[in-house]
Amino acid sequence: MITVASLVILLPFLAAATGLLGSRLPRGLRGATSRNPGTDLNAGADRRAAWIAVLPTAISTVLAIWLAYATWAATGQGAADGGTATFTVIETGSVPISVGLLVDGLAASIAVLVTVVALAVQVYSIGYLRGDRRYPSYSSFISLFTSAMLLVVYAADLLVLYVGWEIMGLCSYLLVGHWWEERANSRAAIKAFLVTRIGDVGFLFGIFVLGTAAGSFRIADVIAGVPEMSSGTLIAATMLLLAGVAGKSAQVPLHVWLPDAMAGPTPISALIHAATMVAAGIFVVARLYPAFLGARPTLDVLAVLAALGMLGAALAALAQDDLKRVLAYSTISQLAYMAGALAAGSRDAAIFHLITHGAFKALLFLCAGAVIHAVGSNLMSTMGGLRRGLPVTFAAMTIGFAALMGLPPASGFFSKDEMLTGIEHSLSAGPLTDAAALLLYGCALATIAVTGAYATRAWLRTFFGQRASRPEPAAGEAHAAVPAVHEVPASMHWPIVVLAVPALLLGFARIGDVHWGTAALSLTVALLGAGAVYAVWRSAPQTDPARLLGPFRVPCERAFYVDSVYTGLLVRPVLLLARLVVRTDNRVVDGTVRGSGRTTLRLAGLVRLVQNGNAQLYVTGLLAGVLLIAAGAVIFG
Repeated sequence: MITVASLVILLPFLAAATGLLGSRLPRGLRGATSRNPGTDLNAGADRRAAWIAVLPTAISTVLAIWLAYATWAATGQGAADGGTATFTVIETGSVPISVGLLVDGLAASIAVLVTVVALAVQVYSIGYLRGDRRYPSYSSFISLFTSAMLLVVYAADLLVLYVGWEIMGLCSYLLVGHWWEERANSRAAIKAFLVTRIGDVGFLFGIFVLGTAAGSFRIADVIAGVPEMSSGTLIAATMLLLAGVAGKSAQVPLHVWLPDAMAGPTPISALIHAATMVAAGIFVVARLYPAFLGARPTLDVLAVLAALGMLGAALAALAQDDLKRVLAYSTISQLAYMAGALAAGSRDAAIFHLITHGAFKALLFLCAGAVIHAVGSNLMSTMGGLRRGLPVTFAAMTIGFAALMGLPPASGFFSKDEMLTGIEHSLSAGPLTDAAALLLYGCALATIAVTGAYATRAWLRTFFGQRASRPEPAAGEAHAAVPAVHEVPASMHWPIVVLAVPALLLGFARIGDVHWGTAALSLTVALLGAGAVYAVWRSAPQTDPARLLGPFRVPCERAFYVDSVYTGLLVRPVLLLARLVVRTDNRVVDGTVRGSGRTTLRLAGLVRLVQNGNAQLYVTGLLAGVLLIAAGAVIFG
């Protein structure tokens, strides 16, 4: 099994290396822009890059599925895991680093999610980025991104996991900023990189604390050593780890990078939001869950942050006009829901929802890409009535929204039921304090209602009503008709169809675990939120149902001004300090250098007066010196 896991990781990595080193652009395209190359001379390079990217990922997907099946079969026979292997041990002088892999049910399940979504994104990107002159490097970075996430999933050592963790951060920067010529894209990439790096500092120190306390960075040794660690050590370590989790999984207060990351290509949004990057934080908490259970204050902090994040992000999603930003805030909300389930002690429920969420969120983003491809805009105010022109996209996105809302028989219905049941159970028996558990449960119910509201609003505004008309023409000009829309190319079409299947049916794997009372409550609350939006929309189909927020609409649209607070508290002081440093450098440091230079020039000018090339002046000076010496000798002799 370890050999197969190694291949699952290495195949995308080799695809990335081959794509980056072997692809070359035709000279005729070097002056073209990325989005509008103006020619298709790079079609051959695109085809080669597509094969290099898709084929290894497809093989990796097949191997990951086989490995998951073999691991589940072994677990069913009583095996603890599918195996652990150490390839080499790096001596550091203190705690050694074990380079190895771990295959168990958790790793095998998440690896299937990663590879399936990555394969869908690679295939979808062939059509979505057709003609983009940087497609070869783009597809290679996706392969590297996939390999890094798989390394995180299968790593048996915390520092090996951290290597994959950091490579993902680099890949997200490169992919979000793919269209770097546009200032918004480059800024979004830098913002994502910096915010996640802030959390990663704490994450690295958390790894050091755990590894030092356990005497090993091997995950199995760390977990085995948890009972021997003091509560202070566990609290310090898990709080530090939580900083990295908040950064990667876009949780309060480090969530601000994720909505801006929507500036990147839509397939990248699907990859980041569904299977990589944001999923890594939830996975790490699940992987080190015994350590978090031993640090109850950390779980209380996680519960409070999750409660605020799930409801706040859902309200922000309800007020957005950009379809991709709606889905971005939805991701923040759903990840906070998983974090809340972890805080409440429901690890399996959180992982189950991580898998179902990966399926339906990837589906929603790829459907959003199809809609944007057809309409030419991200804004829902320019959409409407698209269900006739995009029937397949409409059906698939309906499944995705149903899963997001938790409507049966979609997969989200089953996973949300398990999470809400676990959170409800924490009210009477669980690792949380009563106040934290009550806050978490109340926000979870409210989030279900708001999720039903924003999902219904996005669905209605995109596919129903009438398409927004063009502005009225000027005098003497003909009235321009709204262009017809049509389905996307086959390379974009089939990933949507394939992902719709698990988004709809995946939940039936846990149908026997449904708690029907909790499920009925969740369904009722979701339908109340959806019904409120439908009633507002029905009364005035051409207006935005977000008006039901009333005076809170603008704060929700601005995501409660968190970015503005960061700008005031962090960005402006740093810019002010930077300007002060520049001024000090110019006036003090450079001023000292320039002043010493001017002084030297003036002194040189004085010396130059006696070095004018006049021989008579030199002889006169010599004689004058001799006379002065002689006079001195006579007078003082």
